[in-house]
Amino acid sequence: MTKKIVVTGVGAASPLGGTAAESWSALLAGASGASTLDHEWVERTQLPVTFAAQAKVAAADVLERHEVKRLDPSSQFALIAGREAWADAGAPEVEPERLAIDWATGIGGVWTLLDAWDTLRERGPRRVLPMTVPMLMPNGPGAAIGMDLHARAGIRTVVSACASSTESIANAYDHLQQGLADVVIAGGSEAAIHPLPIASFAAMQALSKRNDSPETASRPYDVSRDGFVLGEGAAALVLETEEHAKARGAKIYAELVGGAVTSDAYHITAPDPEGSAAARAMIAAIKNSGATLSDVSHINAHATSTPVGDIAEYNALLRVFGESLHGIPVSATKASTGHLLGGAGAIEAFFTVMALHERMAPPTINLVEQDPDIPLDVVTSPRPLGDGDLLAISNSFGFGGHNAVVAFRSV
Repeated sequence: MTKKIVVTGVGAASPLGGTAAESWSALLAGASGASTLDHEWVERTQLPVTFAAQAKVAAADVLERHEVKRLDPSSQFALIAGREAWADAGAPEVEPERLAIDWATGIGGVWTLLDAWDTLRERGPRRVLPMTVPMLMPNGPGAAIGMDLHARAGIRTVVSACASSTESIANAYDHLQQGLADVVIAGGSEAAIHPLPIASFAAMQALSKRNDSPETASRPYDVSRDGFVLGEGAAALVLETEEHAKARGAKIYAELVGGAVTSDAYHITAPDPEGSAAARAMIAAIKNSGATLSDVSHINAHATSTPVGDIAEYNALLRVFGESLHGIPVSATKASTGHLLGGAGAIEAFFTVMALHERMAPPTINLVEQDPDIPLDVVTSPRPLGDGDLLAISNSFGFGGHNAVVAFRSV
């Protein structure tokens, strides 16, 4: 028998705010998390892109000193978001053997890895920190949360580029359905605002070059879009069976009703322009929910603000919904947060949950002249979603042809 899986806690450390509440409030207010980078390495490395969307919270202001020293920034953000979500859920009393973590990252501990390489070259092997490998491991963020909360039902990490944390949430749904845990903390984190990833993404023409206007650089669906804005941070959802949640009197934000994963097998970086595999993921996520396509009330799109990616996703959406697509409110929240890579799906799932919980679709900022080839109903100011039963999907697509979609229902 299919179980109802519900969201009972949320946490976030994002470019819009240091907490979930701050991030959601800033999103509704139309804020941008992008700004010019003032680190000395920006000028030293002569980067062609000099801005990004940095997290609004400093780990040193939230975590203990020893935690900051022993965790890569990707794990620091994960621990901040995971702890907030856990507290928001009421710190449920659950046996460690019934608590699991489904986490994700796209790159992992890139700061630790590259700092260690600099240390090795400049100061020799004896100065490399003993904790370097545990800090750089992609499973480090999930492990940090799991050890903090004594989760012993499994700590799993997905690494599927920008689809990673949406896939982790889909996995959490499956793990709860299979009875492998009573409570799962799911989400993802990324901390890759470092000169090497910036230089690499810029070299492949993936980043916006609007150095003179960082706040308006991420502009999904706009005719002048020229690439994404690199972001960082984390988001976490506490998921549990409805039976377990109600038994302890937990508040419920929304129901997670399905998830699906497919792959393009087309190109290592470019999406399949036909969008057939991405469309299959959307259809499967909706079908898994027991709903029909006509039930979808809101879409949080992947929408990175790249010329090719936005069109490809539109083609996939059109495959799924046909002409009815143009009546569904679509939010492209990377316009505000930038692109959190492996953490993007988590922050966008959180936004989707809040959109259903508050029955309000968040705005897409910076849309000045909409691309006529993408005639979506884009939400440009907060829009009420109405009463009744609402269903929303959140899309994520990543390098390697990874597609992941999750579906949520209002309660």
